[in-house]
Amino acid sequence: MKVLIIGGGNMGRTFAQGFLAAHIIRPKDLIILEKDETTAQKLRDEDFETVYSEPGEYIRTADLVILAVKPQNTSALYPTIAPFIKKDKVIVSIMAGVKLKTIAEALGVPKVVRAMPNLPAKVGMGMTAFSATDEVTRNELIEVQNLLTTTGRTIYLDKEDMVDAATAISGSGPAYVYYFMQAMIDAAMKLGFNESQAELLVWQTFVGSMHLHNKNALTCDEWISRVASKGGTTEAAINTFSRMEVQNGIKAGLQAAFDRAEELGAKK
Repeated sequence: MKVLIIGGGNMGRTFAQGFLAAHIIRPKDLIILEKDETTAQKLRDEDFETVYSEPGEYIRTADLVILAVKPQNTSALYPTIAPFIKKDKVIVSIMAGVKLKTIAEALGVPKVVRAMPNLPAKVGMGMTAFSATDEVTRNELIEVQNLLTTTGRTIYLDKEDMVDAATAISGSGPAYVYYFMQAMIDAAMKLGFNESQAELLVWQTFVGSMHLHNKNALTCDEWISRVASKGGTTEAAINTFSRMEVQNGIKAGLQAAFDRAEELGAKK
């Protein structure tokens, strides 16, 4: 399979590196189109074999095209690449909020996949939710999923609007984790730890907790009960969170993220 990635920024580069590291795509079969010449040269310096700065006939040779550009740049991009894209090719978009129908109509192709990766994809621990138009075959979906899993885990969603829901959960999710971690770091420093000590305490707690959770079948509530003994320190913290309705605040925040994702999607 020959793959073209349009957009050599952070996420485009992440997927390119993932494909090559997993040996799912040969270096000679990976093409990158990056209009910014400085960025394009950096990609060449990183030993990507085929990097272009302008659209051209080479686009026709790609079996699959991945759109990894900023959504606001699509109006200028579509007319420049549409003449070179064969109607039977699969287009995979990792652009936030851009609808399947919008891409299909702009490029005149029926087979479109919309994917929402998240930041941990950069280290092969990402979570990518994806959906597709009905014209994408089962075999083509499997091929796309194989590519996406080079950067972590994937989940296929029958309904496209669930991609917006995934945006609010996993897409934005890393920021929520870092938000809570920073609050814990600030609290640790207030209790007397220096910054490096506070960061180590919090970071290792998060990493260890996730590894423990992954190796056992207990639910989050069951883990909480294991840590929070009656009348103990953890229970005091959990009771405070409950009085301050922290859970409700988190749920409201995720709902706001989903509402915003839908709002942005309606404009694209």
